Amino acid sequence: MERKRKKRDFGWVGIIFKNVFTYFNAIFAIIAVLLIFVGSYNSLTFLPVVIANALIGIIQQLRARSVLKKLSLLSQSKYKVTRNGNDLELTIDDLQRNDTLLLESGQQIPADAEVIEGEIAANEALLTGETDEIEKKAHSTLMSGSFVVSGRCLARLTHVGEDSYAARLQSKAQELKEKPSEMVHDIDLIVKVAGTAIIPIGLLLFYQAMFINGNTLKASIESMVGAVTGMIPEGLYLLVTIALALSAMRLAKSQVLLHDMRSTETLARVDVLCVDKTGTITDNAMKVTEIFASGEHSPDEMKQAEALLSAYISTIPDANSTMLALRDCFSAVKPWQTQRVLPFSSKNKYSEITDADGVCWRFGAPEFILDSETLSNSREGIEQRTGKGERVLAFARTDKTGTFYPILFVSLINGLRPHVEETFAWFRDQEVRVVVISGDNPLTVSKIAQQVGIPGAENYINASDIPEGGFDRAVRDYTVFGRVKPEQKKQIVEALRAQKFKVAMTGDGVNDILAMKEADCSIAIGTGSDAARQAAQVVLMDDDFSHMKQIISEGRRDINNITRSATLFLYKNLFSMLLAAFSIMTTFSYPLKPSQVSLVSMFNIGIPAFVLALEANYRKQHGRFLHEALFASVPAAVTSFFTIAAMVVFAGVFDITEADVGIASTFLLSAVGFMILWKLCMPMNPYRCFVIVACVCSLILAAYFLADLFAIDFISLKCILLSAVFVLAEESMIRNFTNVTERLRRRKGVQ
Repeated sequence: MERKRKKRDFGWVGIIFKNVFTYFNAIFAIIAVLLIFVGSYNSLTFLPVVIANALIGIIQQLRARSVLKKLSLLSQSKYKVTRNGNDLELTIDDLQRNDTLLLESGQQIPADAEVIEGEIAANEALLTGETDEIEKKAHSTLMSGSFVVSGRCLARLTHVGEDSYAARLQSKAQELKEKPSEMVHDIDLIVKVAGTAIIPIGLLLFYQAMFINGNTLKASIESMVGAVTGMIPEGLYLLVTIALALSAMRLAKSQVLLHDMRSTETLARVDVLCVDKTGTITDNAMKVTEIFASGEHSPDEMKQAEALLSAYISTIPDANSTMLALRDCFSAVKPWQTQRVLPFSSKNKYSEITDADGVCWRFGAPEFILDSETLSNSREGIEQRTGKGERVLAFARTDKTGTFYPILFVSLINGLRPHVEETFAWFRDQEVRVVVISGDNPLTVSKIAQQVGIPGAENYINASDIPEGGFDRAVRDYTVFGRVKPEQKKQIVEALRAQKFKVAMTGDGVNDILAMKEADCSIAIGTGSDAARQAAQVVLMDDDFSHMKQIISEGRRDINNITRSATLFLYKNLFSMLLAAFSIMTTFSYPLKPSQVSLVSMFNIGIPAFVLALEANYRKQHGRFLHEALFASVPAAVTSFFTIAAMVVFAGVFDITEADVGIASTFLLSAVGFMILWKLCMPMNPYRCFVIVACVCSLILAAYFLADLFAIDFISLKCILLSAVFVLAEESMIRNFTNVTERLRRRKGVQ
């Protein structure tokens, strides 16, 4: 339901507000005021970076919002409404109380209503947790958030929008079930730790410099600001926001709508992809291939049987793809007078009509209509067709004993969706297991799955044969599950997740929703039911399943590139915390000025992090985001800390000035930064090599031509020699520290 997805949206004003009024921007504002107060204008070099970060975030999010909004308008569900005698087609936001609404199979009920005419089967599982389908006749109450499984009816809206209690319940339920993002969670943790640590460390550094070392107010503030700015991961959260927004925008241009931008990350980590046959492997449109009977029938008998089926088709209100195919094949005739009509449901696997004479007729899956003896007499003909990937349905009536016997069988087939074979081959290469879950005959599903090259498709099972509690074993042994009921689809997903797999579920019908809600990520087909589209995190608007490759590739690009960039940010943050703690404990003045930290942040971290985040990078990520970033950044941070701390100590012995120590510290910090950047860029390619060379040259040119701005004036010979010695030491140290962390990593079992 569209309304459920909406949170309060302030539009472009909200985007600007979120990018400008942040916690770290407030810290930067306080720092700027302090520096202006003491006249240290050169130390304000971090302000252009902060302003640029905010502007980039605002521009990119506005662009992404514009593209996504246009696509979202196309995906909105529309309802046929009668208002004041006029027939209208409206979205959920335009519905009003007392409107008369036409509801059909596959639609989600948009507001509380009362049935006026007709009969439907509704599933209220999203509201009540009960999976049973409930019959709704005249005067029955319909609850918003439930969906129509079968049938059609006219309903009068009683409560709409915020007046609907069920809608409020559903909105809260959805917010509570929002799928977590590992990457965003870890980055939030980094930001919270840094944001909490900078205040006490900053105050202690200022106290130590001002009242213990006896520095001037200006020098004390500069020393404190140099440490604090180094500890702030000012661009990391912005980088994530921009990367996800750009991915959403690129996918939107390919007709892929993300209800949750973070879903690309989940898909990138997926281990198992559960797909339905119809709508995913095959298209929704069905075609009748053959009408046959069990045993010998004369032409006249066949004509009579087909006439009965024509009357049944004209009477039953179903509008699913199967019935549409039959109506294309059979001519419309006068409907029967009936006592009772039961539309098709995925729970029963058949539809049913009791005519005026009390005779009961059924149409649906043979296994669910015929008894075992009757079915065995027709099994050869059924299996002959299901073995070719066709779907066989039985038309049957009761005899005097109440047993159903077949009158006709109808064989239908769906066409394969374009590009499905190459898409499933790609999943195989990417170590993603595909499991097919369908309500159709398992042999039929298996044959079609084999046609498109799904590994293990020959291993199939009828879900009706799986005992209670047997799904944990079944998901290990079988790839194809047939005759699956909606609640069993959910059990299959639950069993896979219980085995610690990341599971994605695709679907196009209301019978897929329970499983889609249970999966780590849900994908809906654009021409599927309204309810499925609104329940999914990802919608393939043009029904092209091959877009799944692009979605997963975008997610992997985001994870891999943000992990690499986060390593650079964490390197600076960890180093700054270690050196600040060292300065507090040893009463040494923090050696780096704010402008020097800004120089390193710009060319060593900020620019390469953002530029490399745009690169194609589709390797599957196995490890946890925070572990990967920490294991890569700790050796570099510890190396820079030890070398600069040692140089600060030796500076007193060699009588090197504080100014020279600050400049040398800048070069040592940047040297290790480029070492870790080189390692992160392996294997090297022309693009990565260009980025590194350009950043090195830019840093050197900025230090030379903007020496006053970045507090790099004159370097003594002693400082040059000492820096050269420590740079050589850094290369050996970072290599040894990296070897230690790699051994720890293997011992801990981190992939």
